[in-house]
Amino acid sequence: MAESFGADPGLYDRARPRYSDALIEAVVASSSGPALLDVGCGTGIAARQFQAAGCQVLGVEVDERMAAFARSTGVEVEVSSFETWDPAGRTFDALVAGMTWHWIEPSAGAAKAAEVLKPGGRFAVFWYVLQPPTGLGAAFAAVHRDVLPDSPVNSRVAASPLGAYEHFLDRAADSLTATGAFTDLERPTYPWSRTYTRDEWLDQLRTSGIAKSLADAGKLDEMLDRTGAAIDAAGGSFTLDSTAVALTATRN
Repeated sequence: MAESFGADPGLYDRARPRYSDALIEAVVASSSGPALLDVGCGTGIAARQFQAAGCQVLGVEVDERMAAFARSTGVEVEVSSFETWDPAGRTFDALVAGMTWHWIEPSAGAAKAAEVLKPGGRFAVFWYVLQPPTGLGAAFAAVHRDVLPDSPVNSRVAASPLGAYEHFLDRAADSLTATGAFTDLERPTYPWSRTYTRDEWLDQLRTSGIAKSLADAGKLDEMLDRTGAAIDAAGGSFTLDSTAVALTATRN
């Protein structure tokens, strides 16, 4: 699944949300210098935001198609899985990962992060949590249950979109602690908001982790049609008041 997002990198780059300015500013302010490594940089969405904030960014990306798109926007990228990537002796003031650290094998990722961060370097991985308005969120969940009745995601999403990310944070925190190389572990959150039209939300859904499996099962069109109908019934657009969750730490 991690390597399925590059099927249409232009759509991915256009449809995926940007990260909140407050999150970007907090990472930059807590970093010991400008050299930043972006793990799983994708099309360079976060990388460009950090570049604009004054960072010198190197991306590592497993998908050549995504990497090529990021390079076309001015981001330097090396193609590799992070676990097997060779830093060639280079070290960084900060390591970030936006919406990607859950694809990294926990113990190997934490060990590599400890290797490439300078003493005092900043570790910051983060996810944005999409939280539609209550009524529309319930409608989306109902569509998901109908189209994918056996999906294990159903119960977590219905209970709490934010809670569904807790296991990512727990796993990452445990792996960092196990290395003995990190201190000051914290879990800051950052609110963010944007308005989505029907078509913008469906484009975002086309880039989601479940899109390929839906397409392979012949159910993607049904998911898109029924989700679009729910947005139409709500007036054709909606405001998403959501949260970005992060795990930050300092390299000893």
